Amino acid sequence: MSSRKYFYDSVTDLPPQSGRTATGLLVHAAEAAHLQEPLTLNFSLAIPAAAEAELEQRVEKGEQITAAELDSKYGLKESDSAPLKSWLTKNGYRDIKESTDHTNIRATATADTIGKTLNVDFARVTKDGVTYTAARNAPSLPPDVGDKVHAITGLQPFHHFNKHRSYRHPLSAEAAAAVAEGKSASTSPPYLPSAILSAFDGAGLGLDGSGQTIGILIDTFPNDGDLLSFWKLAGVPGDIKRINGINVNGGALPAPEGEESLDVEWTSGIAPGATIKVYATGSLAFGPLDAGLQRILDDAKADATFRVVSISLGLGEHSTPAGAMRTQSQIYLRLAALGVNVFVSSGDDGSSPQNTLQVEYPSSDPSVVGVGGTTLTINANGTIKSELGWSGSGGGKSVKFKRPTWQTGTGVTTGTNRLVPDVAAGADPNTGALVVLGGKPQQIGGTSWAAPTWAAIVTLINQARVKAGKKSLPFLNPLIYPLNQSASFRDVKSGSNGAYHSAPGHDLVTGLGSPSVRSLLKALLERA
Repeated sequence: MSSRKYFYDSVTDLPPQSGRTATGLLVHAAEAAHLQEPLTLNFSLAIPAAAEAELEQRVEKGEQITAAELDSKYGLKESDSAPLKSWLTKNGYRDIKESTDHTNIRATATADTIGKTLNVDFARVTKDGVTYTAARNAPSLPPDVGDKVHAITGLQPFHHFNKHRSYRHPLSAEAAAAVAEGKSASTSPPYLPSAILSAFDGAGLGLDGSGQTIGILIDTFPNDGDLLSFWKLAGVPGDIKRINGINVNGGALPAPEGEESLDVEWTSGIAPGATIKVYATGSLAFGPLDAGLQRILDDAKADATFRVVSISLGLGEHSTPAGAMRTQSQIYLRLAALGVNVFVSSGDDGSSPQNTLQVEYPSSDPSVVGVGGTTLTINANGTIKSELGWSGSGGGKSVKFKRPTWQTGTGVTTGTNRLVPDVAAGADPNTGALVVLGGKPQQIGGTSWAAPTWAAIVTLINQARVKAGKKSLPFLNPLIYPLNQSASFRDVKSGSNGAYHSAPGHDLVTGLGSPSVRSLLKALLERA
């Protein structure tokens, strides 16, 4: 047999025998019928190392790159992907789709075909009560076909991100009555968008996100009726025509659970004039999410108004295969180069998600803005009474990504690791947000609330920049770290997420802190 190129870090090896693994997976043999199940794989192709390093340097400097330059200078050529496409076609793969920059190819085949062509064995794997057909071992390709490929995702659908929505509470009769009467905006939880915007000094700016587009990556769509009810209760001039659903993979979508509702209701609640694009992937497994991210990138290249994305998903770095990180990280870098700011919630399990001291991916990616959480209490007059680092706020030191050059300043710990989070906003469910789900007002918290809050606020800032005759913001992190401890941020100085504590300046619970919107807007408007 000729030599093969193996992709060891694209999967987690499973034992050859049946039984329960040390990580709690239940593995047993796949039968003939299971091998006829279709799987969609994503083949990620690496851009040249020198080009990637140069692109990283430009992004770290806060440069903004056009879509044309991104594809021509930092993409691949059709000739680079042609051998793989030809091989897939000849070997029975179907629905072959390629990204415009030739860095990602998706293709579908039965498990039997995949097993024979990628030299993998399949098993049945049960996780959290759901059973999947999944590869036992690392895939491989002929060297001439796999030369440019650096990861293959979709072989183990039991690997998936988790939602960061936290602790859904039905409203008490008193709270429900207050919401119905429109009295909760500045008094007590559940808080409305107007209360949060006012508390963060963002009211009265004459901005609503008009002319801007926000993307949300999640598995399904919210119910239109829930959006209409939320807008009515929150006093928001929402418009269902501005909510666009994209079924990324074309399959059946799960029923709404709350995350999708929270994301759309709060981005539209703070920026009601913006267009919201919901990229529903049907699943939170890496393969479908990769397709969603690639679709977002392709759409952002074609739409200069599309410069903000909110993602409230994640998984501990130790549980995320390196190949899956590599695939997504390349897309995040390209989004940041375009000037698309991706806000990712840092997690709701404090410093030790999955009972391990670690940060979660993708909030740890150097090309996204990681968003932590606070416990926010608002006075009856709308001002902030107190703000502490929330105990559930994900944060810490990445073991996968090096320290970006922009991550410096007061409070930034010594070392060479990427630190999480970068910023924060309200997240504690005990002082949580109003969300309507299944027709019922509820109170929800989690860093899933903080990420869309930040996404919507930066959308308002982009609107103001366009009004001033300037381009939308480039990647945000190189711009905001120099504002550490300035009037642009509310520096959260107390609270803990377990291993780490809030302190003056940047910390591993709340990052730089929560926004002081009026001052942050002024500072970011001054940038060319």
